[in-house]
Amino acid sequence: MTASIKTPAEIEKMRVAGRLAANVLEMIEPYVTAGVTTDELNTICHNYIVNEQQAIPAPLNYHGFPKSICTSVNQVICHGIPADKKLKEGDIINIDITVIKDGYHGDTSKMFVVGKPSIMAERLIRVTQECMYLGLKKVKNGVRLGDIGHVIQQHAEKHSYSVVREYCGHGIGAVFHEDPQVLHYGRPGTGEILKTGMCLTIEPMINAGGRHSKLLADGWTVVTKDRSLSAQFEHTILVTDTGCEILTLRSDDTIERILTAE
Repeated sequence: MTASIKTPAEIEKMRVAGRLAANVLEMIEPYVTAGVTTDELNTICHNYIVNEQQAIPAPLNYHGFPKSICTSVNQVICHGIPADKKLKEGDIINIDITVIKDGYHGDTSKMFVVGKPSIMAERLIRVTQECMYLGLKKVKNGVRLGDIGHVIQQHAEKHSYSVVREYCGHGIGAVFHEDPQVLHYGRPGTGEILKTGMCLTIEPMINAGGRHSKLLADGWTVVTKDRSLSAQFEHTILVTDTGCEILTLRSDDTIERILTAE
């Protein structure tokens, strides 16, 4: 399968789906407090997506995933399954939202902090968001994916963090995960060439310790092998001639919706 170039009509549907996904993350923020369970967060998001947005939560029953969102707490890298464990003061949590509207996907995630984070957690979250932003600023027609992976890896390792290699970003549209695979590490001048009209996700997973991961017995939850903290941010974007358009931009983002590549 080759990466698909979206038509103007498809791009408009991607904009709608992206905006809805971003809205879910904005909506859920006040509920991320000490004492709430990740399953309660799942229920709130599910009801909002289905009842308020008239959309579909893409993760639910996707290859058997049992919930409508992913909730990855502390040492969980990605694909955490919402459950009855309560969040506590100082926890960090990635909430990953994907909605389907009119057949098209919007996919995004961000880090939340319960109460006051440790200095280590706060720094990890900040650097991870910077990694994503640096990757986004590299995107434009004609750029190779290795250039994007390289700038992300360089920034993470400069702060003595590591980049998870087993999981990556991806093309997206009417299909949840399509070509190309977007690695968050790499060498400049390598990898697939981006073209105007492609939609994809950039979603670096950055560990405070080593890069190695472990899949738990539930078949979904991925944790750091050394139990160190992990953080992730994700946006769905549209590649343009001169940069990219962030389709899942939130009001708390510190980056513009339309980026021109550096």
